[in-house]
Amino acid sequence: MDFRVKRLTNIRRFPSAEDGLRVMRERAPQAEALAASWVERVRPAFMQVYALRRRLATITVAVLAGLLFVHVMFGANGMIVYKQKRTEYESLQRRIALEKQENELYVRQIQGLQTDQESIEKEAREQLHYARPGELVYVPQTPASAAPPVNHSAKK
Repeated sequence: MDFRVKRLTNIRRFPSAEDGLRVMRERAPQAEALAASWVERVRPAFMQVYALRRRLATITVAVLAGLLFVHVMFGANGMIVYKQKRTEYESLQRRIALEKQENELYVRQIQGLQTDQESIEKEAREQLHYARPGELVYVPQTPASAAPPVNHSAKK
């Protein structure tokens, strides 16, 4: 294997530092003229923006305050949603209180049926129509349901 470097003629040689400085010195007036023309073009717009800086800052702050207000009022966790959630919470609290009262009533009924002989007897008489020996139980007849009225409006 041959690792010798052959002469490559297509590789460009880097210029020396003196060449770079000479080119910069020759083109410096052109660069200064270009920079001056850009400054003259941009200066009027910059002066207008500079003159309006307070007005622009005030408008920017007002727009940001408006956006913040809209976000606070109508955002995902805004005041409108907060009030709806609070109303829902209060409604659920009232419902929980009613359910607790109903549960207490059922607990008292269960305890009464487990321990109190009078409540057991009352339930047996009312639901199962039980009676003691020698008692008569009167059960009212349920009225027969009447047939629904006939509607002849479809016939013509």
